Parts: sequence; structure tokens; C-alpha cells
Amino acid sequence: MTTQPFTILHVEDDPNDVLLVNRAVQKSNASMVVRSVTDGDQALAYLSGRESFGDRQEYPIPQLVLLDLKMPRKSGLEVLAWIRQQPNLKRMVVVIFTSSKHDQDINHAYDLGANSYLVKPVGFDALQETMKQVNHYWGQLNQMPLPE
Repeated sequence: MTTQPFTILHVEDDPNDVLLVNRAVQKSNASMVVRSVTDGDQALAYLSGRESFGDRQEYPIPQLVLLDLKMPRKSGLEVLAWIRQQPNLKRMVVVIFTSSKHDQDINHAYDLGANSYLVKPVGFDALQETMKQVNHYWGQLNQMPLPE
């Protein structure tokens, strides 16, 4: 098991959710570095290393994308579909992290290749525990795929 920090790209348009996830990661002592973008277009730019995300020292390729579904410009499902079409990103671990419990959203996300679908917990303690579990499973137990 590795304890080296791994990078998560958190794609979330709600600044309060971004703040809460960052705080939960910090308080849970998770070995994750969280980079955040606020919409689907920014997610594509980050993952492509375009625009202001060209410096891979500052904006490294994430090991995991924590992806909200309901966002302006490009939805999380559009971002997921795009990731799966990119030869160098198609194996990237994508965890949907949304408030939607709709069967249609869940099924569509898995049909597009989501690795996991998590419903955002209510309350900070539950969020902190979720981030701890994300860190434990994806950062320590799971064997990540190698990039193409």
C-alpha cells in the first residue's frame, strides 16, 4: 500500500462544495492533493493541459477525477464521455460525486464508463468520512491503471 499523496481533480461548480471538500480532505488527513475547476470546459482544459493549465508541475495529471453531474457549459456526463474518448485518458479513474440519486443519471454514468457513483453526503462529518474512504480505497487499496 502506498501512502504517497495522489492528485484528484474535483470538478464542481458550487464554490461552497469545493470549500467543504477541501476542508474535509484536510481534516481527514487524507493523502490527497485536490485541484478544483468550476465547470466542464475547465475540466477539459485542465486534462488537456491547455490554457492556464499547461504547467504540469502546477497542474499534474490527476489519478482520479471527482466529477459533479449538473454543471454549466458541459455537464459531468459530457466530460466523462470526452475522457473515455481520449486515448491517453480513457483509463483515468472517474468517480461521479453528485446530489442526484436518479436511476437514469446513475445508469447513464456507468454506461459512459464511470468507475464509481457517489451521492454527496449531507453534513460535514459524513463528507469527511466519505473523503477518508475515497482516499483509503482509491489512493491505497486500488491498483490504478497505467496511462496509455
